[in-house]
Amino acid sequence: SLYAHNESLLRKVGVRVQRGEAVAKVGNSGGMGVPALYFELRRNGQPVDPSAWLQRR
Repeated sequence: SLYAHNESLLRKVGVRVQRGEAVAKVGNSGGMGVPALYFELRRNGQPVDPSAWLQRR
């Protein structure tokens, strides 16, 4: 998973997290104008639609 526009990261790359555990503090970067979160899932380095993965959770 990939997260962007963070104020700060709370976990290191490769560390497994549990449901509900915070991984970052949302920030206001990248010219968004408001605090926002960019979330992306990748498989074999390619972006995939996260909707099916999110529905299973």
